[in-house]
Amino acid sequence: MRVAALISGGKDSCYNMMQCIAAGHQIVALANLRPAENQVGSDELDSYMYQTVGHHAIDLYAEAMALPLYRRTIRGRSVDTGRVYTKCEGDEVEDLYELLKLVKEKEEVEGISVGAILSDYQRVRVENVCKRLNLQPLAYLWQRNQEDLLQEMISSNIQAIIIKVAALGLDPDKHLGKTLDQMEPYLLELSKKYGVHVCGEGGEYETFTLDCPLFKKKIIVDSSEVVTHSADAFAPVAYLRFLELHLEDKVSPVPDNYRTSNYIHNS
Repeated sequence: MRVAALISGGKDSCYNMMQCIAAGHQIVALANLRPAENQVGSDELDSYMYQTVGHHAIDLYAEAMALPLYRRTIRGRSVDTGRVYTKCEGDEVEDLYELLKLVKEKEEVEGISVGAILSDYQRVRVENVCKRLNLQPLAYLWQRNQEDLLQEMISSNIQAIIIKVAALGLDPDKHLGKTLDQMEPYLLELSKKYGVHVCGEGGEYETFTLDCPLFKKKIIVDSSEVVTHSADAFAPVAYLRFLELHLEDKVSPVPDNYRTSNYIHNS
């Protein structure tokens, strides 16, 4: 099946792509929703649906995979927040609909790779959009045990770093920029102590993938800065803003299993 992957830059959407390919599907394009460039606080958009931290590096992510990237600015907001979603003008879900409609027209995809693990809110809305467009959602991580998933991601050589923290026990000064394998023992400890979701499904943290087996090149962070979103004494919220990045050749070339042309569509 020809598949487009919804990506945020994080570990989950990346690992789900790997599962799609393992199942025999072909990833032919990437799709991403981003905040408006001139919007105040756009790095960390107040969205029920989308990860926006790290959005400045998404173009480089697509270049690392050598795949076409389709992006759309998030114009809507969370209007219909009920358990069942119905098409709603001005809702951010309709931005997803327009994005995937374009990808389907341009790339003739039949399926959408989605890295959802736990959120029924996100699942219901993605399924609504896919049903309206006659697309098959492919969510191989859905309802998986999070400890198992985190270990699998690390074992599969996904090199992802923590770019946002928002939970008791996570310290911006200590944990931002750390890799998944560096953080795994501590995340397991926090899970036992405070009930933290080890994959961050409670919003405890977000990640950005710098390398994985699907990448033809790896992303190098040259410089970044820590931005404090909320200076809570017990659970501060802060994130990394990438300032300079570049791509670097990998030691072992990745087999060309899919198209290598790369172009970007913005709307």
